[in-house]
Parts: sequence; structure tokens; C-alpha cells
Amino acid sequence: MNDAVGLIEVYGLACAFLAADAGCKAANVRLEDFDRNRPMDPTLPVPLLVTVKFRGSVADVEAAMDAAQFTAQNHSGMTTRHIIPAPTNCAAKMLKLSGFDNKR
Repeated sequence: MNDAVGLIEVYGLACAFLAADAGCKAANVRLEDFDRNRPMDPTLPVPLLVTVKFRGSVADVEAAMDAAQFTAQNHSGMTTRHIIPAPTNCAAKMLKLSGFDNKR
């Protein structure tokens, strides 16, 4: 059975590092690769959205997500968060994808 997955999308890479650090300090979770998105919305506070992905037990992922959200909201902000308690194997494979791997 797969560990739970927590996904939190924040504004900017610096905020992603702060949120990831807070989440990992708050609970027994591990990080998957960050992902990025450059939306075409000039009204956003920064031009980059970064998804931080936590893995662990449901309780640990919830605690990590709460800490990450608190930290993100006190910095550049966040857009959304989701927890998948029992992802399928196909969904778990998708966690390995990262926009940071693209060469531009």
C-alpha cells in the first residue's frame, strides 16, 4: 500500500523551501521532487508556482501540510492543498514528474 500524499502549491521557490522545511520538521514525512508551473497570469505575486509533495502516514502528512500552509501564508502565499490518503500506483508514479527537470 502506498503512503499518503500531500500536495501544497505555493508562490515561489523560496516559499517552497520554507514550506518543505516546516513540514519536514513538523512530522515524519519525506519529500518528493518539487514541481513547477509558470501560469500566464500577470496578477500573481510571483511568476512561479511550486508544488511541494510530502509522503508518509495520513496523520503525518496532515501535520506536515498544516505546518507548510502556515509557513507559506506567512511568506509569499499558497494557492491550494490536497491530501490523497491512498494513491493508486499510477498516481504515485506521477509524483516523480517534475517541471524542474525540463531543459529550457
